[in-house]
Amino acid sequence: MRIALLLPAALASIAAAPATVVPGTAAPVIVAAPAVLATEQGALVRGQLPAGATGLSLDGKAVRTTADGRYVIGFGRDAPATATLSWRNGNDITTEAVRIAPRLWRIQSLPTLPPKPVPDAEFDAKRPAELARIKAARADISDLNAWQGVFIAPANGPITGVYGSQRILAGIPSAPHAGIDYAAPAGAPVIAPAAGIVRLASGPFLLEGNLVMIDHGFGVVSAFLHLSRLDVKEGDSVHQGQRIGAVGGTGRATGPHLHWAVTWTDVRVDPATLLGAR
Repeated sequence: MRIALLLPAALASIAAAPATVVPGTAAPVIVAAPAVLATEQGALVRGQLPAGATGLSLDGKAVRTTADGRYVIGFGRDAPATATLSWRNGNDITTEAVRIAPRLWRIQSLPTLPPKPVPDAEFDAKRPAELARIKAARADISDLNAWQGVFIAPANGPITGVYGSQRILAGIPSAPHAGIDYAAPAGAPVIAPAAGIVRLASGPFLLEGNLVMIDHGFGVVSAFLHLSRLDVKEGDSVHQGQRIGAVGGTGRATGPHLHWAVTWTDVRVDPATLLGAR
């Protein structure tokens, strides 16, 4: 029995089998798996195990599944060319290779944006505690099922920064961009792209500024950076489309915009794959 993958719509053309739209979802499609499962770097992939299968893992990392075998996995910007999914069905263990297509990454130069917004000593003193809070917000892998639905854009405005681009800050190569930037005026509304629970609403952080993080379940977490205002608090349940804050330029930023990032557990993925387009 074959496994089924729920792929971002942009990737449906690389699957070998016919696709049918899953009721209630517009962007993703479900496809019967070809001989080799296929996706791409940066993708967040939703799928379903064969009936009766349990114990799903990705390259040896346990993957949570729903009662009917649905799951979500993510592949980072620099994911290697192949990965391995495995699961149990009774006493049998099945493995499937996943082919991960490489992507071409843009180069983005920001000559006026320094790698660190404060002197090194201050940055080194404050940053570890900030990172610990962000890590803790992602650590609780809940049973929420909002990750199964269609996500919407969290802000209105042109996209000025894309996932995966190599960033050059003030002439110095920096970490790749890990999300989408929406250009919008200060004070413009930021909304929840999907339902969830607010795990972090605080700031300003040195880089992120005022930050909101929403848990959508099964390790999928959205982060919203550089906000001018926070309209939610930690522990709040939010619905899709609910206002959670306002666009700003806090933290390390050249001006007002929203940076939206998505992670699956500790893997940074491309939010555009949740919207069904890039």
